Amino acid sequence: MAKNKVLVVDDESAIRYTLGEALRGWGYDHIEASTIKEALDQFENEHPLIVLQDIHLPDGSGLDALREYKSRHPQSIIIMMTGNILLDDTISALRGGAYDFIGKPINLRELQVTIRNGIEAGTLRREVRTLRNEQARQFSFDQIIGRSAAMSEMIGLAKKVATSEASAVLLQGESGTGKDLLAKAIHYGSSRASYPFIAINIAAIPGTLIESELFGHEKGAFTDAKNRKEGLFEQAHGGTIFLDEIGELELNLQAKLLRVLEEGSFRRVGGLKDHPLDVRVIAASNRDLKSESESNRFRLDLYYRLSVIQIDLPPLRERGDDVLGLANHYIEHFNQTLRKRIERFTPTVEEIFRHYRWPGNVRELRNVIERAMILEDTHEITPLWLPRDLMRGDESALPVASALSVASPVASVTPTGPEVRSSFVIPESGIDLEQVELSLVQQAMERSGGNQTRAAELLGISRDQLRYRLKKIEE
Repeated sequence: MAKNKVLVVDDESAIRYTLGEALRGWGYDHIEASTIKEALDQFENEHPLIVLQDIHLPDGSGLDALREYKSRHPQSIIIMMTGNILLDDTISALRGGAYDFIGKPINLRELQVTIRNGIEAGTLRREVRTLRNEQARQFSFDQIIGRSAAMSEMIGLAKKVATSEASAVLLQGESGTGKDLLAKAIHYGSSRASYPFIAINIAAIPGTLIESELFGHEKGAFTDAKNRKEGLFEQAHGGTIFLDEIGELELNLQAKLLRVLEEGSFRRVGGLKDHPLDVRVIAASNRDLKSESESNRFRLDLYYRLSVIQIDLPPLRERGDDVLGLANHYIEHFNQTLRKRIERFTPTVEEIFRHYRWPGNVRELRNVIERAMILEDTHEITPLWLPRDLMRGDESALPVASALSVASPVASVTPTGPEVRSSFVIPESGIDLEQVELSLVQQAMERSGGNQTRAAELLGISRDQLRYRLKKIEE
């Protein structure tokens, strides 16, 4: 749309002239039309941002033109004009998408303010639309990485839920499996995407404040309630509210949440009136809420109300090679944010990733990749920068000799450098990997006479990597 172009549509030449002169004085370009047909042609060819449209024209109604404008370019700003304002016409115009309605004779000062406000409102709407489109893209199901059977089944179910009319959804899965990401994908994949997505972590809000946060309060409801406050449910009207760690909600508030879900209304703290509510509730927990309800730590009736639609997120250890797909995704991400140029993992790291059980799931994997990329100064991630817990947490499950390629306790550093690694053998009794590493560093420093550059060459690592290990020895 042309930012400063205004189309004036009126069958009276004097009005077109007067408005044209005023628009030029305000800094706008203007074009004119005296009929509906001419106006639609001008609108299509010139793409004006604003249309000043008379309702009564010789060849038709301006209300019909309004509908045509909005169908072609919904973002256009249409201001209707008439010398005989009728209530029915006003309602029809506003329902048809008109920004405002102004009567004749036209007050130019009023028109100038209306146009300026219309441009500001249109700019804001475009910015909001752009932001929502970006959020919809960023949090779409296409952004969820995973090709394993478990993930394909889970995503297929979530897509059906997103397009359904389900008012409540329960997400269950271990910590770090991506429940918050899935909640956003469900919201932005639904008809509610243009309305708010409000998230709250129940565990992060003190119990004394949670009711007011969720449902709001009336003025004077308690000592510090000096004004009426909208709660998160009210703010999410039309959209989605995501209640993370729902298992932490106190039992008395669970009863109030159940009432909201069943009756579709809420009441502010200290209020006497119920307010209608249209919102989808997505609740999430890393606990088994069925077991919690059987132990009287969660209301069974609320569990059944939420679990009509239940989605279980698989842990990372059950997702096969999804771990490698996610790891490569995070390499690309951190290459941008950390300004690195890491290209890949070594085969050793891939084997470690495949066999590790990832108790912290995707969140743990992300942290491992970020740490390694901060410390690594080559083009690939090696085992040298993996956390100790990762290296020794599941050694029994690893093909140690081939995957780790580390020395036995009796091995020593020789001038042949890193090539000697291929002949190292793991004894039947096993090894203490950390002690082996420290021993090799000490031997390299001794053999090089304390020359760090030479010691690093003997070990096949960079000088910075050697310094990091020397610091560990000192600690």
